[in-house]
Amino acid sequence: MGERSSNQMWGGRFSAGPDAIMEAINASISYDQRLSDQDITGSMAHAAMLAAQGIISGEDLAAITDGLTRVKAEIDGGEFAFSAALEDIHMNVEARLRELIGAAAGRLHTARSRNDQVATDFRLWVRDQCDAAVEGLEALQKALLSQAEAGADWVMPGFTHLQTAQPVTWGHHMMAYVEMFGRDKSRFADARARMNESPLGAAALAGTSFPIDRHATAAALGFDRPMANSLDAVSDRDFALEFLAASSICAMHLSRLSEELVIWSSAQFRFVTLSDRFSTGSSIMPQKKNPDAAELIRAKIGRIVGANVALLTVMKGLPLAYSKDMQEDKEQVFDAADTLMLALAAMTGMATDMTGNKDALEAAASSGFSTATDLADWLVRELNLPFRDAHHVTGALVAMAEGRGVDLPDLSLEDMQSVHDGIRGDIFDVLGVHKSVASRTSYGGTAPDQVRTQIARWKETLA
Repeated sequence: MGERSSNQMWGGRFSAGPDAIMEAINASISYDQRLSDQDITGSMAHAAMLAAQGIISGEDLAAITDGLTRVKAEIDGGEFAFSAALEDIHMNVEARLRELIGAAAGRLHTARSRNDQVATDFRLWVRDQCDAAVEGLEALQKALLSQAEAGADWVMPGFTHLQTAQPVTWGHHMMAYVEMFGRDKSRFADARARMNESPLGAAALAGTSFPIDRHATAAALGFDRPMANSLDAVSDRDFALEFLAASSICAMHLSRLSEELVIWSSAQFRFVTLSDRFSTGSSIMPQKKNPDAAELIRAKIGRIVGANVALLTVMKGLPLAYSKDMQEDKEQVFDAADTLMLALAAMTGMATDMTGNKDALEAAASSGFSTATDLADWLVRELNLPFRDAHHVTGALVAMAEGRGVDLPDLSLEDMQSVHDGIRGDIFDVLGVHKSVASRTSYGGTAPDQVRTQIARWKETLA
């Protein structure tokens, strides 16, 4: 009975028993092989430092460097045989290095632990992803800038609560996202600057008695400095969490823009036409063109925010220093980075290819009494009414226009004077949507001249 229960517990793929389960749960090579470049680069820097400090010989350094170069070539060429029995990328590389150069390979790990090695590899990889995110965001910003420049003076409705609020310009709306993605870019840059310290040389947790030069390895790997506390160096994953936090905020912005594209491309709005390259047809409804790329980007924030929450959960209860729990950091970050870069590329493609429908935008801009605020502002500015009184007068005029099925500019002067006898004919100078947007000349406002000023500023910044 006990034997049968035991076999049932292990299940089919683990029929070999506890050894197979332990190998499966312990090994990380199936995913951390993505760190091979960083692992080999870090090992070369470590070996060079050991030789410079007289800890290993020049002959050993030459053999190690040559061997690591050959290992990298095998991995890059798809010829390397990764082994789960060797657990991780570090042991896989070291085992192959020993096969190639013999005993000298064993000297590479002097004054180093897998704890500081993986912290270094992972930090280098995440640093590269911050750079990639910045590059991807700049490409998206340039696509949005082109859209903004083409429609700097097109009018469209501005919304609050998804209800028509005031007229704005297409260019102004596009530039709102340029600003958002600019902040995202700065978050990745800030995160990169903070993570740019080297854990290498912290060893297992307490440092080493060998006379190593941590500043040399830090400089060789492009870090600003070595980390100042060995316990912190091997147990920190703040850098990965900060990357995930920045990615989550960026994905949220991508999702908001996706949501607008889904709405705007619908038959009810017709604000934009998405290209066929980023849309799909329906299997049974020939008239349909579905904004699938936008919908998928909108959904992918779940994976990125999920990764952020997962890693926070892994790290929240760990005592110093290293625990095997931290092996669960990489898959989450790898997936989030891949997802973010794909979403950025897809959104850049959509933003480049989409066509704003000027006529539909302008028609919608005039709906919903969008110039009511302009009317109220005129009453305050020209008749010196308190704003609350102007708000009341405007509300009465909106109700009159709504009852007649017309817009505010369609009311006669006599109609308006029946609500307030001080209203003059020049009120019509502010009621058209083009006049409305042209009047919003405050810094950062929607007036075309202001929009073009911001476009010029961003083009200079991105140049």
